[in-house]
Order: sequence, then structure tokens, then C-alpha cells
Amino acid sequence: MCATCGCSGSAILEDHDHDHDHGHDHEHGHGHGHPETRTVTLEQAVLARNDGLAELNRKWLAERGILAVNLMSSPGAGKTTLLVRTIRELGAELRVSVVEGDQETVLDADRIRATGAPAVQINTGSGCHLDAQMLAGGLQTLDPPDSSVVLIENVGNLVCPALFDLGEQARVVITSVTEGAEKPRKYPQMFRAADLVLLNKTDLLPYVDFDVDAFLDGTRRANPGVEVLQLSATTGDGIDGWYGWLRARLP
Repeated sequence: MCATCGCSGSAILEDHDHDHDHGHDHEHGHGHGHPETRTVTLEQAVLARNDGLAELNRKWLAERGILAVNLMSSPGAGKTTLLVRTIRELGAELRVSVVEGDQETVLDADRIRATGAPAVQINTGSGCHLDAQMLAGGLQTLDPPDSSVVLIENVGNLVCPALFDLGEQARVVITSVTEGAEKPRKYPQMFRAADLVLLNKTDLLPYVDFDVDAFLDGTRRANPGVEVLQLSATTGDGIDGWYGWLRARLP
């Protein structure tokens, strides 16, 4: 993790009795050879190791008929609010478990548990994203039932989460009208990685300067053909489109 994005530290899985140390068994030597070449090689090794673990997660999920969806956004875009509403409105229909990723605290996991859904909190410390090994630990702790849904709330960040395959079946990028319409142009890698883009907080459109057409154009440039849904997780306006998308991907 540290060689790829500059973050470091160990992730702490809530209620686990050990840390999940990821990719930090390498030395950070300086002054020998060509550091640029070594850094690129190390980054490739970190990502390759992560991809291997992601495939194991993907196989584990497929064998159990579990749909895992990775939700990615900047901080404050409304991921947790969307999850809470989704669980409350679809809880009788779907068995949903949640993996929460944050640098510190269990605040979001507590909000999820208040709905009655099981959740596990992964604190990444100075790390800015979840990785496949962290998800594996979270799945082991949650032990989700077969033919269920696991919603993964990644750490709020529009850069690094796009680089790390967790073994999920789908990626959803959430952005809000309070963040500015230029996000797809500033962070194209994140939008290229998306299977679905949700434009949240549309109830605030009358009060903010947000150009929906410019946002849609930037999104199409980054990821032609990606589906974009406009909704408000707070009011519920447009939320049925998200529910339909989720249902269509159930095993």
C-alpha cells in the first residue's frame, strides 16, 4: 500500500485480535540503484499481490452466490446515508451485510448496525483505501449468508480506491452536487473504474451552482456508456433506479 499511494500503516479490523498488515514486509532502502525503477517495480508487486488476493475473494463470493458491491466516493458524498436508506427499504427483501472502511472511528458502522444489518468496521489508520486482504478479513468476520448482498463502503477518497481490486462484482462511484461538476475531469481514473455513477443530493440543486450537463459530459468522456443515476439519498427521490440496478445484479 505504501509504495503505491504514499500511505502507510496497518489496518485494524474491529473485534479482531490481530492487525492486517498489507504489503509492508519490504524494505524502504534509499541510495542504491535507480529509485524510480525500484519504486515502479515495487508498486507493480503490491498491485499484483492484491490482484491475486482479489481473485480469491471473487471466487469465495461466487461460490456462495454473494453479490459484493464496492461504493467509492470522496468524503461526505453520502455513501453511509445511501446505505442506511437502502437497508431500511430493502431489508425485508435482501439480506445485506456491510463492510465499513474509515481511517478512524466506528461511527459509520454504528449507523449501519442501528438499522439491524450486520456491519464490520475496518480502520485503515493512515491508509487511504481498502485492499483485498482487508476485505478478506472483513468477510471472515461478517460471515455473510449465501445468496446475500455485501455492500462495501470504501474509505472516502477519489484516487486510490480505484487502483485496488477487492474482488467485488461491481463498483459504484458516488458524487454529490455539493462537490462541483468537474469531478469526472479531475479524477477520471475513478470514473473509468465505475460500473455505475450515482449523482447524489439532487434535492440541493436549487441551492448550489452545479452544472448537471457538464457533469454528465465529463462522466461520458471518462467512461463512455456508463450508467448515471440522479438521486437524493435523503429524500428518496430517484432512489428506485438504484434499487433496480442492485436487484438486476443479484445472483
